[in-house]
Amino acid sequence: MGKVLNDLSVTPNLLKAEVLRHLTFTLGKDTPNASLYDWRMALSFAIRDRIVEPWFASTRRTWAEDRKRVYYLSMEFLIGRLLEDACVNLGLREMAEEVMAEFGQDFRAIIEDEPDAALGNGGLGRLAACFMESMATLGCPAYGYGIRYEHGLFRQRFEGGQQVETPEDWLLMRHPWEFERPESQYTIGFKGEMATRDGREVWVPGETVLATAHDTPVVGWQGKWANTLRLWGAKPTTLFDLERFNRGDFAAAAEPEALARTLSRVLYPDDTTYQGKELRLKQEFFLTSAALQDILRRFKAAHSDVRKLPNHVAIQMNDTHPAIAGPELIRLLMDDHGVPFEEAAPIARECLGYTNHTLLPEALERWATFTFGNVLPRHMQIVERIDAWHKDENYHRPHYIGIVKHHEVRMGELAFIMAHKVNGVSALHSELVKKNLFPELNKLHPGRIINQTNGVTPRRWLKMCNRPLSSLITETIGPGWEDDLDRLTALEPHISEKGFRALFDSAKRTNKIALSHWIKDHCGLTVSPDALFDVQVKRIHEYKRQLLNILETIAHWHQIKAAPKGNWVPRVKIFGGKSAPGYFVAKEIIHLINDVARVVNADPETRHLLTVVYPANYNVSMAEHLIPAADLSEQISTAGKEASGTGNMKFMMNGAPTIGTLDGANVEILEQVGAENFFLFGLTAEEVMRRREDPEHSRKAIEASQPLQDVLQMIAEGRFSPDQPDRYHGLVHRVWHHDYFLVASDFDAYHAAQAQVDIAFADRDRWLRMAAMNTARSGFFSSDRTIRSYMKDIWSVTSAL
Repeated sequence: MGKVLNDLSVTPNLLKAEVLRHLTFTLGKDTPNASLYDWRMALSFAIRDRIVEPWFASTRRTWAEDRKRVYYLSMEFLIGRLLEDACVNLGLREMAEEVMAEFGQDFRAIIEDEPDAALGNGGLGRLAACFMESMATLGCPAYGYGIRYEHGLFRQRFEGGQQVETPEDWLLMRHPWEFERPESQYTIGFKGEMATRDGREVWVPGETVLATAHDTPVVGWQGKWANTLRLWGAKPTTLFDLERFNRGDFAAAAEPEALARTLSRVLYPDDTTYQGKELRLKQEFFLTSAALQDILRRFKAAHSDVRKLPNHVAIQMNDTHPAIAGPELIRLLMDDHGVPFEEAAPIARECLGYTNHTLLPEALERWATFTFGNVLPRHMQIVERIDAWHKDENYHRPHYIGIVKHHEVRMGELAFIMAHKVNGVSALHSELVKKNLFPELNKLHPGRIINQTNGVTPRRWLKMCNRPLSSLITETIGPGWEDDLDRLTALEPHISEKGFRALFDSAKRTNKIALSHWIKDHCGLTVSPDALFDVQVKRIHEYKRQLLNILETIAHWHQIKAAPKGNWVPRVKIFGGKSAPGYFVAKEIIHLINDVARVVNADPETRHLLTVVYPANYNVSMAEHLIPAADLSEQISTAGKEASGTGNMKFMMNGAPTIGTLDGANVEILEQVGAENFFLFGLTAEEVMRRREDPEHSRKAIEASQPLQDVLQMIAEGRFSPDQPDRYHGLVHRVWHHDYFLVASDFDAYHAAQAQVDIAFADRDRWLRMAAMNTARSGFFSSDRTIRSYMKDIWSVTSAL
């Protein structure tokens, strides 16, 4: 298939006319009275118009050629802002900037005005967004299915250094990228009871809501193909009970509407209460049931025999959140299409794939059988039947293995058993999934677990967010690398050239100057672009070890104070990330980082040498500012805990060497870039397991480290919390006695590695070679490579291009 949309078909005058037409007829404004919002919407609609043509053409091709489709089920899609991304993929970014300038509008201000849809929590949701863009770029016919959260993840702000959650309000303004599909809606049931009708058991739900579709086209590179991200919003089956309303029982009358709004209101409700747990399970079923009903409707429009479903449908479960897909697909096949269980279960399994994203036991969802059976009584029956079917198929299965055990439904085991392929997301992680997470199931099903190392889209994470570097790459090796990232290796011969290194340095400095201005505007801090920009941005979690980072920052500050005239490399330590609302320890770490920042940044003796920056409300848009300007990438999780990481790949692509442990995709980054271009430290996954066997490991590590003792003493005596000296006594006690994530054991190695970073950064020529080599060797981490592998090894789908 040739290029559906050619850039030459759009001239500046045509785009200008289309923007003006939308401003006038879609928004009802004239140019003298148009606000920044009006201009953004007008440009967005004009660009969206250019996506519709390849979107329709792609859909028509898929139907006409009866192509197998991929359906990607994910509770999170961290899509970020869409306007600039669409402009870049259509080859219209420069033209759009030129056209808006003619209207007297600043294109960057227009981009920054777009809300950042917080429909995800972190890496899992951003990966889903990268995958959608790569599937479109590769011509893989696909739908993404998610929930259209009204508020998504919370907006983070700091009060007295503590995280405060407020609602994210991305839908307060009209969302220009979506098309509502009122004709595509499905009834979703909960609770109720089983009844006998016509001699067979049927489910009679006690509550129902409607899932309504909102479609966003996802266009690939150069506009050759476009797929659909379908987000479900919840609506009541009846708006309200008029009889109860007329009796004055207003709250009860509005219950159906309240249930529906609650379902699609907030991403990941606080599940520390029973009500929160029930709501989360309802959300997962709401997404999954709506998606599967939609998939079956589309299949039945072209085919009559549901037994052929695996030939036309590949469904990927992104983590355990949509693991109810197995039982629900079986239910739909049995109850709606008359397929007996013995046939329905293998059909479902052939359609389903399961991506595991975590080795943390608490993140592998488990539902109390009471909750599960109460919310989904029919599915409880089917889950028990699946468990018995699997036991019968595998009579050697150990008695302690299964889906329903100890009054719990284990969603990891359910997803594994109901998938024909299970994949980890980095080479190390996939091995640990086999050895540590599902060892018995792996023995029963050898070959089912495979690896698919994550990737990120280079269009957004290099071409769009780092224009100085991407321009240098094109000038050096020519165009075409954007969808063939392995071509970046052609940069390697140029790294030995002084002139290229100077240009590389200039590109990085341009980004650092821009970030310095951004930090001044958003945080009120003045930082020098000549300093080393040391960045750790990710969800705040004990295993990601932001605590290790801030403890070492304190040690570094302590060293500078001891010898303020020393030959120190100035550093800007940048943190970013949110804690789950109910995660007390993570919130305590956030508070400590902000307390340390307040003290360190106010120290006149050291502030020109060390600044700690923690901008609130980290999201995709903030990442697009931080990552291109980063000098050092912090990937310091406890070995064996991070499944893959994708931030590590983005930093590498943008020319930031990694300081990190042998964890997740760090292992593969190290393989690609070489040990001389990576600052490795810390225990391996095997050493971590052995170290934990010693109950005294944290005390011994602290007693062996004077710098760490000094740091913990300063925190304990209230150096960073003079208003409340005992604020961090609990945190210090945990490091001494309950250091599960081995912060103390890895502290000295991390401290030494940071000293090596200083030495390398001070040698400008050496550092530039390291940074440029990271970019040149990052081709493996394109999500295009990942998706090609999924298409071949899991989905059995071919490209339509």
